[in-house]
Amino acid sequence: MMMLRRSLIAAATAALTLAALPALAQEAQSADEAMPEGKVLPDIALGQADAPVTIVEYASFTCSHCADFHTQTWPKLKAEYVDTGKVRFIQRDVYFDAVGLWAGILARCGGDEKYYAVSDLIFDDQKTWLAGESGDAIAGNLRKIGAKAGMTSEQMDACWNDKQKVADLVTTFQSKAGADEIEGTPTFVIDGEKVRNQPWDELKKVIDAKLAEKG
Repeated sequence: MMMLRRSLIAAATAALTLAALPALAQEAQSADEAMPEGKVLPDIALGQADAPVTIVEYASFTCSHCADFHTQTWPKLKAEYVDTGKVRFIQRDVYFDAVGLWAGILARCGGDEKYYAVSDLIFDDQKTWLAGESGDAIAGNLRKIGAKAGMTSEQMDACWNDKQKVADLVTTFQSKAGADEIEGTPTFVIDGEKVRNQPWDELKKVIDAKLAEKG
């Protein structure tokens, strides 16, 4: 499931053209040598810090099931549990490919306070931006999402070419997903219990049981 760090970083730090990926794979070793050491970034959380239950979602921006969760289930979870102070929610990005990593960098580009808003845009438009028939088309589609979120082309370029940011995101992904033994997305960790993706009614039962345990 985990991509090799060298291949992933080499692809992500290219000049935003997916057409270059085959050549980049051959040059991954030299690209990795030029990368700084990554550090594990803190989670970006939604909800009250003292909420009785914490839910972590491991999600990939290129995963259709993740997009389905965010368009169909997430609004219900947020309204019923996060906004009411019952649940603290954390999304952790999983990078299966360079495209997903580029989307992850874009989600972070506006700062922590805009992360979830940009993530929602990326998931909402997933079918559209992934439908590009070339690397340049996909990159252009991602730029449209960034522009919709108020980012300039210069800002997006700076984020995509920030080697420290890329190294940090890859290191964070590998460290946290590895520790929780994540094998697919979306996967949830609800108060320490790993839970598979499931219909809202079933997921709700798990959450309610965890809340009941807290009294």
